[in-house]
Amino acid sequence: MSDVERLALDYMPVILFLVLGVGLSLAFILGAAILAPSNPDPEKNSAYECGFEAFSDARMKFDVRFYLVAILFIIFDLEVAFLFPWAVSLGEIGVFGFWSMVIFLAVLTIGFIYEWRRGALEWE
Repeated sequence: MSDVERLALDYMPVILFLVLGVGLSLAFILGAAILAPSNPDPEKNSAYECGFEAFSDARMKFDVRFYLVAILFIIFDLEVAFLFPWAVSLGEIGVFGFWSMVIFLAVLTIGFIYEWRRGALEWE
């Protein structure tokens, strides 16, 4: 068996997984486009989470609360993204890694309390 054949056999599960994933994704997208009913009513097109009309001027001003919520989401999303690898490698990084993460979490907690006290989480 040549090196090319051996390499192709080694990567065959990955290639099959990619082909299967792309094929199923396309099948689901096409199936939803063909079979799903498309009858939007005024309730479906009304302002839901964004707080403004969905089909209006794209250059309108946003309320600053939308930006505050977005920034807070990014901050705490990053916190969770850093917690997973830290938790997985906790046994290997030792006491220094543990206390580094405790300091990181303390800074984020102080920021969260500050934002909470300032009223950034209140929606009027």
